[in-house]
Amino acid sequence: MSDARDETVDLTINGMAVTAPKGQLVIEAAEEHGVFIPRFCYHPRMQSVGMCRMCIVDIDGGRGATLQPACMIPVAPDMKVDTESEATKKAQDGVLEFLLINHPLDCPVCDKGGECPLQDNAYAYGPGESRFIEEKRHFEKPIPISDLVFLDRERCILCDRCTRFAKEVAGDPLISFVSRGSQTEVNTFPDDPFSSYFSGNTVQICPVGALTAKPFRFKARPWDLEKVESTCTVCAVGCRSTVEVSRNHVLRYQGIDIDPVNWGWLCDKGRFSFEAIDHDDRLEEPLVRKRDELIGASWSEAFAAAGDALSKAEPGAIGVLGGARLTNEAAYAWAKLAKGVLGTDNVDCQLGDGLPAETVVSLPPATIDEACARGGTVVVIAGDVKEELPVLFLRLRDAVVSGSVKVIELSPCDTSLTALAAASLRHRPGEAHAAMAALLGSDDGADAVRGGDLEAARTMLSGTITAIVGRPSIAESPATVVAAASALLDAHPATRFLVALRRGNVRGAIDMGLAPGLLPGRVGLDAGRDWYAAEWDKVPAARGLDATGILTAAAEGHLDVLVLLGADPLADFPDRDLAQRALAGARTVIAVDTYLNDSSRQADVVLAAAGYAEAAGTTTNIEGRISELAQKVTPPGTARADWMIAAELAYRLDADLGLESVEGIWHEIERLAPSHAGITSLVLRSFAAQDGVVAPIQPEVAAVADGTPVSINGALRADATEGRVTPSPVARAEAAAEAEEPHEAPELEDEPIESGPARPEPMTYTRPAPYEAPALDGYSLRLAATRRLYDAGTMLRHAPSMAALGAGSQLKVNPTDLERLGVPDGGRVKVSSARSSFITDAHADASLAKGIATMVVNQLEGPNPHELIDAALPVTDIRVETV
Repeated sequence: MSDARDETVDLTINGMAVTAPKGQLVIEAAEEHGVFIPRFCYHPRMQSVGMCRMCIVDIDGGRGATLQPACMIPVAPDMKVDTESEATKKAQDGVLEFLLINHPLDCPVCDKGGECPLQDNAYAYGPGESRFIEEKRHFEKPIPISDLVFLDRERCILCDRCTRFAKEVAGDPLISFVSRGSQTEVNTFPDDPFSSYFSGNTVQICPVGALTAKPFRFKARPWDLEKVESTCTVCAVGCRSTVEVSRNHVLRYQGIDIDPVNWGWLCDKGRFSFEAIDHDDRLEEPLVRKRDELIGASWSEAFAAAGDALSKAEPGAIGVLGGARLTNEAAYAWAKLAKGVLGTDNVDCQLGDGLPAETVVSLPPATIDEACARGGTVVVIAGDVKEELPVLFLRLRDAVVSGSVKVIELSPCDTSLTALAAASLRHRPGEAHAAMAALLGSDDGADAVRGGDLEAARTMLSGTITAIVGRPSIAESPATVVAAASALLDAHPATRFLVALRRGNVRGAIDMGLAPGLLPGRVGLDAGRDWYAAEWDKVPAARGLDATGILTAAAEGHLDVLVLLGADPLADFPDRDLAQRALAGARTVIAVDTYLNDSSRQADVVLAAAGYAEAAGTTTNIEGRISELAQKVTPPGTARADWMIAAELAYRLDADLGLESVEGIWHEIERLAPSHAGITSLVLRSFAAQDGVVAPIQPEVAAVADGTPVSINGALRADATEGRVTPSPVARAEAAAEAEEPHEAPELEDEPIESGPARPEPMTYTRPAPYEAPALDGYSLRLAATRRLYDAGTMLRHAPSMAALGAGSQLKVNPTDLERLGVPDGGRVKVSSARSSFITDAHADASLAKGIATMVVNQLEGPNPHELIDAALPVTDIRVETV
């Protein structure tokens, strides 16, 4: 899509004088001024190729009118464009007639029927009948080009959208044109399927039904689907999408193009995860353990059991793990229950695999746009971005390919960014801080860098700098990454940070206070104690335990109640041994979840929660961008929204959270949480804030509070951008009515606090304590435990189309280390750590630096590094021996 420029040109479109930015394409300028030019190959997020010729219009640039493709011609001064001339209509008739020569009459059964641009253009711009009566071409149909995508070759019109996306956007050129002339078709290479993480986008942008998605194929017709805008919560990028429902069943997600975040793209995990919502294994009622077995129970019985356990426990003997699955409103309700009613600060929404909450909320923040579009250098100290935050990878890739930014990567092993990075520096796990010191010019850290051109990287570390920071490996302490980030900030104070946390709403949960030492609104416990004490029943007396501390306390018998909020420590906490001992050592385990998992199966009480698309609210992405989540289906059985469960538990404890609706909760958040002040429901629903609002609110966003609001019950906003949902007449009427009479809830508009403590300020960044990694002995290898997009997580296991896509885990070691150990490539070895040992195969990987071994966590097959990791140690060293 062309960038807006200061220079403009004047031209005429269909006799209408218009002004457009210099360099803008005619097709874009026309659309911005209400003139739609039909197209097939053109897409606003990809380079134009002018292949389909559907957008041919009369253009007079001063030498007479000629037919030219509007997607290839930039506007020029005094240009005259006619999209309705007889020559244009005749050309469009001809293009459509030729496209339909061999196109099959599949409309009654084709998934694209009803939302097909070819169908629409044929009716609007076509000749109405064809002169061609010959037998149409036939192919075997469909053929699977991946586990998720089917291809009907005879429907393809060779628009090049899918192949361009795969090559230009995703960087996975796995589909291409094959054969020549009339036999040209889109297909994969032999024995090389279209195994891209982003293949579903080609289905969405295909202008015909040539590419269809296996999970949706033949499930419904487009006119059967009710659609509502929402936000994907599979990871923390926060891609905007539609939830599409028929007969109370979610059947499809589609990407929505919002400029600050996802540009219309979704990863396949996010796109096809809808299959898990209606799975037969969904929890539909509470469960209570009786005679060592979980038995279905009434809500009254389950609440009584949970409330009894909580009421008997001292605040310091209660721990709450998880919360990243929750909405912001539910996270606030649980934070208020834990800290304001129970009085415990032993709360952590991260499971020992993120960064300290204080670091997350206090590092100078950057947005995705600032990281990818403001130029300069992006320093990445995180896990593999493509595996953990896939659409962020697409944005970074676009920024690198377009020349907007240069990437310096610091990591223990090759990642998806390695091929794109201007400099890729290798370091051992636990030594990111030393590698950063070397990058910043210190000779003391030069030995930590084991690959890449250090001098070249140093020359790029100037001008505008954005850092993406996360956990490269869960087998190391986050302290090394925090130390590296702090050193970068000290050396370059203008650096801005994008914190690469992977769990869906982990940033929102932290903002709402589901972290030790924090209160809602990014406020420290001590700084916000007086402010919240004036509103809540109580505030914790001292900082509590993080996830590792909570599990350690439980394992040692010091925890009376362990609450799991959508958490599965046995699968997700780095130290499986500690998680096992913790679940066995806690006197009572209460799980609030949508499915039974390995951890909740050991619970004493399981409370069935509503899942995605079943509860309304908001979510917060890695930028701190708040956007809405829509409820479109009802929860199964008697499952309840998480905030309702928290409110009922408080009632069982003779307390009252004072929270009666999602809107009421948000009102309290906006009133109390310092970082969210001014972000009212009206602001969130205003047209100008349709792409979300980054907290703390910016002045230009606050100014739209009196703009046209959109109701919280699902009315959708109109937008010309491809992929936006057009509002129904009812929704438009509702929005218009609200525009004249803005939505207000007088009963929620409490008077501001006139006296009492002053509102505290959000936390500011403080430098961490010095960190040094322990030395590596000559007989050990340092473990890097990394993640993949497709894993053995609860959601994927319940999404049939994706359940088997995990590649499994292997032990990978540098060939020199294998040779030194006398182990052949693929040989059997015993892997031992201070925690445990197992036998597996060892595979050579020349991309790894010497002294490093890698494994992938949480896979269905292969070795599990969770068994080796001791969460109390800063790094995990392993011994590898021949068997």
